[in-house]
Amino acid sequence: MSTVELSAASLEQSRRLSRGQLVRRRFFRNKLAVVGLFVLAFMFLLAFIGPFFTKHKWDQLDFFYLLTPPSREHFFGTSQIGGDIYALTLRGLQKSLIIGLLVALFSTGLAAIVGAFAGYLGGRADRSLMWLVDLLLVLPSFLLIAIMSPLYRGRTWLVFVVLLAAFGWMITARIVRGMAFSLRERDFIRAARYMGMPTRKIVFRHLIPNLASILIIDATLNVGGTILSETGLSYLGFGVQPPDVSLGSLIAEGTQSALTYPWLFCFAGGALIFTVLAVSFIGDGLRDALDPGSFKSK
Repeated sequence: MSTVELSAASLEQSRRLSRGQLVRRRFFRNKLAVVGLFVLAFMFLLAFIGPFFTKHKWDQLDFFYLLTPPSREHFFGTSQIGGDIYALTLRGLQKSLIIGLLVALFSTGLAAIVGAFAGYLGGRADRSLMWLVDLLLVLPSFLLIAIMSPLYRGRTWLVFVVLLAAFGWMITARIVRGMAFSLRERDFIRAARYMGMPTRKIVFRHLIPNLASILIIDATLNVGGTILSETGLSYLGFGVQPPDVSLGSLIAEGTQSALTYPWLFCFAGGALIFTVLAVSFIGDGLRDALDPGSFKSK
């Protein structure tokens, strides 16, 4: 069979595949995306199942082992006051992953709702919503979160999640708005409007589902970006507050001893690097797989 015939047969097979099957096939063809998926799954398992493999707790101190290197008793060594670095690192990884997922979910969901309503309604509603978006875009979010950090110091870290999500959705909302502008003139949207369907149902049943591709990619990339933001803020003392820990606070504590006692720094830093890289690879893979212009057989 000639090369042309093989290409034609492959193209015909691609046409018979559903969109979901084609997306999965293209995603799993991307080796970096698959590696990222396995690494991220491993990090989740390590964060939430790993603590069961040690008798030490993240909030307990062992005064018989102060600043000791990795050993059978303490897998990742201990801190200056006897804290188990293995338990602390997994606790910090748990916190960073949860914060990253929650912020990505909230910020992408808010961007989808605001952008879709602005694009569909147009007029005064669009101008009002975009004025709010522009206002939030020019505000120095890092500085505002730092100023408001005393509000959640000693309280629940969910306030920190809300603050991160409040400043992470505006650019995506503008993108969604532009796509909603074009979708609102499509036949299926007009048909729903002529049938008397309420605006909220049109937005949630027709507009947002047709924007799922960009929203999935945005949510995935937001996880990595949020983990980095949380790490930076916690490193400077504005994020997760003691006695709780995150990867950022652990890295901050171990920075000064990175050369003399490297286990205080390298395990938390390594967990951060592998997690963010894995999420980035997955986001790139989803972007390529969901790109409407790339649904062709290679």
